[in-house]
Amino acid sequence: MGELSKLPNIGKAVEAQLIQVGIETPEALREIGAKAAWLKIQEIDPSACIHRLLALEGAIEGVKKTGLPDTVKVDLKAFYQEHKL
Repeated sequence: MGELSKLPNIGKAVEAQLIQVGIETPEALREIGAKAAWLKIQEIDPSACIHRLLALEGAIEGVKKTGLPDTVKVDLKAFYQEHKL
């Protein structure tokens, strides 16, 4: 396990996907942001779901995805609806 899997919500599979799309450190994830990271993952995994997007945002914020503020969840759900395949 690398640095990314030490973040909340990031397991081995998501860490592997992040590395595959060129996001190799927590700093890189914070820099690119959850939305852009999720879009990159969706390119290699069309089944990437809303839960993965919420997990990425939670990892950036340092909280479990369920702990994200409702306003953030609403924003991410709208983004997901616009971009899902």
